[in-house]
Amino acid sequence: MKPMSMIRLVLLCSLTLGLAQPPAISSQDGRRSVRVPAVDVGANFLEVRKKNQEATRDRFEVPIGFGYTDQIATSGITFRHESVDDSAKYWKPVHYDHGNGIVAADVDGDALLDLYFVTQLGANQLWKNLGGGRFDEITDSAGVALADRVGVSASFADIDNDGDQDLFVTTVRMGNVLFENDGRGRFKDISAAAGVDYTGHSSGAVFFDYDLDGRLDLFVTNVGRYTHDEKGRGGAYVGMADAFEGHVYPERSERSILYRNLGGNRFEDVSAKTGLLDESWSGDATIVDLNADGYQDLYVLNMQGDDHYYENREGKTFVERTPAYFPKTSWGAMGVKFFDFNNDARTDLLVTDMHSDMTDEGFEPLDEKSKVFGVMVAGGENNVPGNSFWVQQEDGSFTELSDSLGAENYWPWGVSVADLNADGFEDVFVASSMNYPFRYGINSVFINNRGQRFLDAEFLLGVEPRRDGRTHAPVFGLDCGGADQEHERCAGWDEHINIVGSLGTRSSIVFDLDQDGDLDIVTNEFNDGPQLLISNLAQKSKPRYLSVRLVGSQSNRDGIGATVTVKTDQGSMTRYQDATSGYLSHCTLPMYFGLGDASKVESVEVSWPSGQTQTVTQGLSTTGQIVITEPAAESGS
Repeated sequence: MKPMSMIRLVLLCSLTLGLAQPPAISSQDGRRSVRVPAVDVGANFLEVRKKNQEATRDRFEVPIGFGYTDQIATSGITFRHESVDDSAKYWKPVHYDHGNGIVAADVDGDALLDLYFVTQLGANQLWKNLGGGRFDEITDSAGVALADRVGVSASFADIDNDGDQDLFVTTVRMGNVLFENDGRGRFKDISAAAGVDYTGHSSGAVFFDYDLDGRLDLFVTNVGRYTHDEKGRGGAYVGMADAFEGHVYPERSERSILYRNLGGNRFEDVSAKTGLLDESWSGDATIVDLNADGYQDLYVLNMQGDDHYYENREGKTFVERTPAYFPKTSWGAMGVKFFDFNNDARTDLLVTDMHSDMTDEGFEPLDEKSKVFGVMVAGGENNVPGNSFWVQQEDGSFTELSDSLGAENYWPWGVSVADLNADGFEDVFVASSMNYPFRYGINSVFINNRGQRFLDAEFLLGVEPRRDGRTHAPVFGLDCGGADQEHERCAGWDEHINIVGSLGTRSSIVFDLDQDGDLDIVTNEFNDGPQLLISNLAQKSKPRYLSVRLVGSQSNRDGIGATVTVKTDQGSMTRYQDATSGYLSHCTLPMYFGLGDASKVESVEVSWPSGQTQTVTQGLSTTGQIVITEPAAESGS
């Protein structure tokens, strides 16, 4: 045997729990590598996928001659996500492996979007945008580390309409936290006084003005009880061995919470009062107004069962209307986004399904025709196995077309929807993969082919393979000759080894990070550092675009719930301001409209939550930003 001080790296990239290693992995400390005989199932898959995508270039009727490079190394950002042991050293199928969110907002009023990364162990981190793709950590001075809590997600929102972004953070059984911003990027914990410090298995949080009083209310999704009272490393509650079956035990459910903003930084739980009593195993939710009555409705995901669409009845009650719009929903829903994919001024819906993919060990997504449900999906006759893409028809009904539109992928989490090539049609980035102890899975980029269908482009754009081909990283270490000798991964070893697992993304946001007129992608990885995928579209083609920032007066300050229509000499585009961007992630970014071949912007029309319609025809550019402030009194443009 080699000396105990020898560090050995063992690569795990299997489909299930069995080891599957490539021939050799070199240790980063310069010590010799260890060869472990096994089969590498990932490399060939990546090469085949890349060749297949290269062969589709002639199918694109939209710009594809640009790409992304990961510039995290030059950004100054050193954040690294760290999971609890239940998703690493003592892996079990428990909901901790759903990861964490990332959010962006201008926290200090300098017109640059800053980044807040959430982690499970260690401190969350806030990074100030210095411009030019550079960042500086300001977590301590801002007071938002929460190093003693297991974090899940975060949302920025201006809860008091004072012009700065406040911050809400969810945790696993350690109390949710609301921070008030002083306008200079320094935050004060007001959770208890505000009445939003719920302790449970919380997940996503959505700010919206459900009663149209001009103040942002808050909806917090709660997954369900998936932990014991016993604590492990970092104080994290230990997950239940049968957590993945928790939805079949009614006593483990946790109702999600609707908080009404009362003003004065105080909130009231109005779930019962409004009839919004949702006990889904929900990781996230989003808003929309499908019946166009001006009130923001709520679509709540269910990661282990039926999703729920709640129609807002004049800001007083919520009534479930799911069957009327969506006869079937994805069974293992994780990511959600309403957007107009074909520019017909009708809202469509994309929902990603992670958990159905866990019933199969293949390499490709399985659509409604071919997926086979496992025992865990019992009672799923009312569900779509796989992603669902609902296209709204002229009569207001929805048709599910995920397979024919090319909106399927494997192991998906969140969706970030944005016009990546500035052609006027919105594209989709899907954060994907499963990490240790599974094989590597790719992130997906769906390029919108002029509203006809989506075409896979992650290899064409340099998004995959990531990290210059690096698809794996160290996950945890074991002392196989000492404290960890009984661990299953120590079989055959009696020294220190490092277990290396697949990389994988959980969440993402898309915005113009370097302010050059195109859209960049920032991710929050699982057990690794983030990616800063910087686009070179602006350098390649000088895209035409219009960036719209809303400032509410009667409506909430961020204009959340507003509908914006940009009309050009080539047509029109409609966007809904929901401030969401990916699973567990939010971004109060200006709304970005790629203009394609348009030579003129004729008008921008805003339908504000207050009910006002405002039309702007002056000061419109094809390469820049416009700030639209809602009139103080009801009027036209």
